Formats: sequence, C-alpha cells, structure tokens
Amino acid sequence: MKNAIGLMRQRVDVKNPTRASDGQGGYVDTFVSASPATVWARIEPATASVIERQVSNTIEAPISHLITIRYHASVTTKTQLSTSSAVYMVRGIQNVELRNQFLMLACEQLP
Repeated sequence: MKNAIGLMRQRVDVKNPTRASDGQGGYVDTFVSASPATVWARIEPATASVIERQVSNTIEAPISHLITIRYHASVTTKTQLSTSSAVYMVRGIQNVELRNQFLMLACEQLP
C-alpha cells in the first residue's frame, strides 16, 4: 500500500459496542470511543470489482464502502465508524499484507 497515507483525507471516529445497565435489571447496547478515538481514513464506494479485488470474496454482508485506515488493534466486525455526514458498520477486516500497518475495512453505510 505505497502512498496510502496521502490518500487518507477524511477523519473518522472509531467506536466499539459495550453494554450498559438500563437501571431496571437489563442492559442497553451503546457505542463508546476506542483509543485512539479518531483516525485518518480513505473512504471509497465499493463496486463489485473493487470488493472482489480487495477482499477476495470473503464478505457475505452488504458492503457499500471500503475504508482504509492505519492499523488499529481494537477494530472488529462490530466496530462503528462515523464521519460528520455518515455512519458505517464494519462487516469485514483485512490486515493488509499481514504487516499490522493498514486495515482495509469492508463497511455498510447505515441509514
């Protein structure tokens, strides 16, 4: 992924799910900021050819965007990413070249 950092021009907030007590014996699922909470990202619309080339047919969920960020150990398939104008759920993760430098995230944009 040469020159990938220069293509990361959008800031995204990284949040992971957690359960909080609802005060009545149950719980509510909420999202809390990861550490670091905000990272630079490259966000691109996902086309069939891009998804096939980048994630090698490993995704079965609906994918609308591919988001590339620097390696972030707390990103999972339950992570939520948000910009000022959109919210994305991570549906698949690829550790690019298994070098712990970049993650390519197959994401679904939420309504």
